[in-house]
Amino acid sequence: MSRNDPTRTIGWREWVGLPGVGVDWLKAKIDTGAQTSSLHAFGLERFERHGAAWVRFEIHPWQRSTADPIRVELPVHDTRHVRSSSGHTEERHVVLIDVRLCGRVVPAEVTLTRRDAMGFRMLVGRELLKRGFLVDSSASYLGGKPPRDVRRANRREDG
Repeated sequence: MSRNDPTRTIGWREWVGLPGVGVDWLKAKIDTGAQTSSLHAFGLERFERHGAAWVRFEIHPWQRSTADPIRVELPVHDTRHVRSSSGHTEERHVVLIDVRLCGRVVPAEVTLTRRDAMGFRMLVGRELLKRGFLVDSSASYLGGKPPRDVRRANRREDG
């Protein structure tokens, strides 16, 4: 790390943004046990564009809701076999996405998967964290919180 890129301390959960795909706020769990970050992707569909592999999917930014879906199309950066915390291995598409964390925007490899049973729509893994972040496991939201209307939208449930 250079002197111009100081280390920032973050909590075990943080609000992040995905500015390149139009997601301003998304609640994420910081997971030092995961190498690569992962994103809950709905309606995942692989296709070809100009001879290259691409993936189309939706991001649902609110934790317990399918409201306000954001449709995304990105080139497939890689495909990997990933072992979940339960020991199950699955093949996942990897895309490159800029992640805003604690006021910094960092390019990251992100795997796409269904995380229906998980409490967070995104996990931030070690590959992103080693770019200048330390985790205080006793703290939350050290990078700040979005406006109240965004936090309320995140708490609503489909009904």
